Amino acid sequence: MNGTDGATGFRRQLNWLDATLLVVGTMIGSGIFIVSADIARDVGSSGWLLVVWLLTALMTLLGAACYAELSARLPWAGGQYVYLREAWNPLSAFLYGWTCFLVIQTGSIAAVAVAFAKFLGVLVPSLGIDPDAGAYTFVDWPDFNRYLAIPLPWREEPWIFWQKQRYSITAGHLVAVLVIALLTAINCLGVREGKWVQNVFTVSKVAALVLLIVAGLTVAADVEAIRLNFGALWGGVYETPRFQEVSELVPWRHLAAIMVVLGAMVGALFAADAWNNITFTALEVHEPQRNLPRSLLSGVAFVMVIYLLTNLVYLLALPVRADAELEAYIRTTQQQISRLTAEGRTTEAQALQQELEQRWRQASTFERGLARVLDDRVGTAVLEQVSPRFGVAFMAIAVMISTFGCVNGMTLMGARLYYAMAQDGLFFSVAGRLNRRGVPAAGLLLQGIWASLLVFSGTYSELLDFVIFAVLLFYATTVAGLFIIRRKQSAEPPFRVWGYPVIPAFYILACILIMLDLLVVRPNYTWPGLFIVLTGIPIYYLWRFLGHRGRLRSET
Repeated sequence: MNGTDGATGFRRQLNWLDATLLVVGTMIGSGIFIVSADIARDVGSSGWLLVVWLLTALMTLLGAACYAELSARLPWAGGQYVYLREAWNPLSAFLYGWTCFLVIQTGSIAAVAVAFAKFLGVLVPSLGIDPDAGAYTFVDWPDFNRYLAIPLPWREEPWIFWQKQRYSITAGHLVAVLVIALLTAINCLGVREGKWVQNVFTVSKVAALVLLIVAGLTVAADVEAIRLNFGALWGGVYETPRFQEVSELVPWRHLAAIMVVLGAMVGALFAADAWNNITFTALEVHEPQRNLPRSLLSGVAFVMVIYLLTNLVYLLALPVRADAELEAYIRTTQQQISRLTAEGRTTEAQALQQELEQRWRQASTFERGLARVLDDRVGTAVLEQVSPRFGVAFMAIAVMISTFGCVNGMTLMGARLYYAMAQDGLFFSVAGRLNRRGVPAAGLLLQGIWASLLVFSGTYSELLDFVIFAVLLFYATTVAGLFIIRRKQSAEPPFRVWGYPVIPAFYILACILIMLDLLVVRPNYTWPGLFIVLTGIPIYYLWRFLGHRGRLRSET
């Protein structure tokens, strides 16, 4: 059963269940417990919140179906990188790998590891991330106030696409790095060790989510919340700050609302992302042409059902919108804080921010609703309704289990991508070698080091916001490559995507529509992402040049 690929040295130690648990465990991180708050602020009603998650589920499942056929046709280490290389060219594949190493994979590892530390801080405040919540602090620069801006000819003021007002390093950052280091070390021992960690933590996190769903459908359900949420399913979107911003650019009211809803999918798509990572491990899966498609489809379908049920629980337990008086106070105060900050009156802005925090935290969980839940911890708020004493602690432990397993899955699978790049001479050659346990240990170490640096940079969350446009771009380009791969390969694989060519074309169109929408609705998330991808072009040609010179020297 545990055979070794004679050509590469990889060991086939992942069966269908292992691969499926990798898909499930990597998709479920901290996002499902948090992002619905941000979506609620944008869409303002229960109907649109469910639409966002339904559209996300549909898109993710269709994308997984297209990748399932690609994995059956090209069961090689590197997965999506290989699909882009074989369908298009090495440059497009490198740009994907470059962006993954620079931000997507490593930034996700950093962000989820920090989420682990953040929820650990709920139980042990000194080991958390927030200095104001009691975290042991090594560096705290409250007046950091740094930003990056680009002058644009059609704007009077420079466009600020990144801004950080405070920089700190706390014990929580060290905890996040320790999590990354520990899981990197475990995965260097072999794929068997990594998969057992994954299996245990995935089963545990699914059990915690099931308990949340059961509690929400029974004990936490609130009659008043149900009346407020389901009595007016659609109207709230016209009253949100995001709608006000978009309506200034889009004169048609209903079109602006639709664009807000599509833009709100950013958080849901991130919470449902990383399902494609399993394709990186093709040479370690038994019968990959059969088991990779099965694991992709079953894993994604299972997670999306869980996500939809979880959001239904949120809507049964809490109103989408905050109490009208609290919401008005928060919006007005935030506008005053922005004005004071822009005028350089930072002391007054900070004092007003403290007042806002105090008023916000004094409100009840029900008054805050989904949109204004504390620290966006929606799952915690629901369990507080069930047990004010134990709900917070239970959810903190559940999220820690979830994030630990998520970091492990991304760590295990990401290094296989860099292995494929190194085999093509487009990454550090050491990343293309396997240790005596049959794993790319050097790639794991490089990935862990860079992810740790991102933890201390404090910019991982901003970077992840920036790359959603790039992620969708690569997904659409990869699925478009399916049309080319089909023409190149006459052999019939064990799995073919249903409804070809309609399903792949529909998925590509959906990605394009969301990308175009983001250009208007969330421009700060799009242009920086494109810039990150484009930085890979000169790096690609430089790497090719240096690699070519190295081969010439070795030949002489």
